[in-house]
Amino acid sequence: MRVGLVCPYNWDVPGGVQYHVRDLAETLRGMGHEVDVLTPAEQEESLPPGATWAGRAIPIPYNGSMASWQFGVLSAARTRRWLREGHFDVVHVHEPAPPSVALLVCMIADGPIVATFHAASVRSKVLAAWGPVVRPWLERIAGRIAVSDFARRLQVEHVGGDAVVIPNGVQVAAFAEGPRLPAAEHDGPTVGFLGRYDEPRKGLPVLLEAMRSVVRELPGARLLVAGRGDPDELRALVGPDLEPAVVLLGELDEADKAAFLRTVDVYCAPNLMGESFGVVLVEAMAAGAPVVAADLDAFARVLADGDAGVLVRRGDATALARVLVDLLGDPDRRAQLTAAGHDRAQDFDWGTLAARIVDVYETVAPPGGGEVTAHGADEDPLPAEPTAPTRMDGFLPRWLRRS
Repeated sequence: MRVGLVCPYNWDVPGGVQYHVRDLAETLRGMGHEVDVLTPAEQEESLPPGATWAGRAIPIPYNGSMASWQFGVLSAARTRRWLREGHFDVVHVHEPAPPSVALLVCMIADGPIVATFHAASVRSKVLAAWGPVVRPWLERIAGRIAVSDFARRLQVEHVGGDAVVIPNGVQVAAFAEGPRLPAAEHDGPTVGFLGRYDEPRKGLPVLLEAMRSVVRELPGARLLVAGRGDPDELRALVGPDLEPAVVLLGELDEADKAAFLRTVDVYCAPNLMGESFGVVLVEAMAAGAPVVAADLDAFARVLADGDAGVLVRRGDATALARVLVDLLGDPDRRAQLTAAGHDRAQDFDWGTLAARIVDVYETVAPPGGGEVTAHGADEDPLPAEPTAPTRMDGFLPRWLRRS
């Protein structure tokens, strides 16, 4: 099967959706499928073989994080060309509701479209206002996937339609085996945090406050922080009293991230909101790190309601400190969590999940069903006036109308 994957976010900026698309593409190729990825990126040269540059995307606040805005004549022309030259049996877009290249594909493509919805929030004012506007184009999606029940609920409420839940995946073997990270080695107990630490929803200030109590109880304890952000802002947040107990490792590549997770004694995810899944929890479990996480619905599902990790009330630094002190001082309990986490991680291995996604592809694009095409003029990015307008075509610029 020939598959076109669409990532709406800049490929060379680390993020969960980008990793999802990358790993799915690699797994599908390993299964014998032909895959091409359409994605924006800051630099075209950063794209791997099998990826097509959609231009640069502009970051915008969305769901407590940063999404990408990419919407215009040039993007539409690139999208149309990619669709025509790809001869895809199915196109699989990710996070299609925001104004991005994924939404452009839904507007331009004719043929089987599958979409994966990643975002989750208790209430999204953006989607509440934007959802009715884009719904006519999202109705053209033939197969819908959500990475969690929470993400499914959000898209059903604001976008309409239903979705099958297929979670994010992890290459379990890549995290389970390999060296430790020398920079993270420490004689005393270590707690790891990985993520964009300048995003409030990641909850790092809660963990820092908890660590003040941890180091009083366990003077040799250290917090290892890896990820993107302004180091000066982080140092100001840490403060002089906690600075000796905090090690800033910076952004890690994939190999070092796995080594980092294999090195820490406990991995902590103190996130406060906006998480639809929690792939880093699965990565930590696959690497053998006992997990302590905030009791977000998405995290509870990943951790089997606390059977595969410890859940702590979100935002409660006192409770978090108590759990960390107890766990760091109890190697037998950590070993139990490591074993349970390893078993749980197998449920999220990409080999299993990709087969379920292919089942969705085959449902919407049966053999001999024809390939995905693009409407509009063959060369000119400004197609002629439509002959059969959709409900929203009157509001569209001419370059996006159906011809």
